Amino acid sequence: MNPTRHFVTLARYNAWATARLLDAVAAVDDDDYRRDIGLFFKSIHGTLNHLLVGEQLLWFRRFAEGVSPRLALDDEAEPDRARVAERLLQGAARWQPLVESWPAERFDDVLRYTTTRGQPATLPFAATLTHVFNHSTHHRGQITAALTQLGQPCPELDLVYMLQQEAR
Repeated sequence: MNPTRHFVTLARYNAWATARLLDAVAAVDDDDYRRDIGLFFKSIHGTLNHLLVGEQLLWFRRFAEGVSPRLALDDEAEPDRARVAERLLQGAARWQPLVESWPAERFDDVLRYTTTRGQPATLPFAATLTHVFNHSTHHRGQITAALTQLGQPCPELDLVYMLQQEAR
């Protein structure tokens, strides 16, 4: 398996699924968007903010810049709804060029960073990158469940749908 191709596919999928989810979320009125509906981060807004913090402000910076900001996972990085969506789309688009810039042997290395609690950590690079994309998938799934609960249509977000779309 070519690790670069594999992770480029995951980065493309992450951007594709994020865009589709945000299109669906745009139809939700602001009260429902911000209401505590029982998600881990309470609301759709809270969950999208968590994705912004985790995927972009923590993990992207760890992978791209080698820095580990001290942020809480439930920080509201962006109170404005339109700006959250914009930043998530822009951030998701940055992963593919980053992944493409790494030599193949980088995926066999480790990632050294500092946790949000200030502890040094060393984890396998490829497995940790997999975590980043898997984590986003997990929270997108929570939001699609919330959309269903709110009576809104949900997009199909499975990876195979992206692959089928690309094949057409």
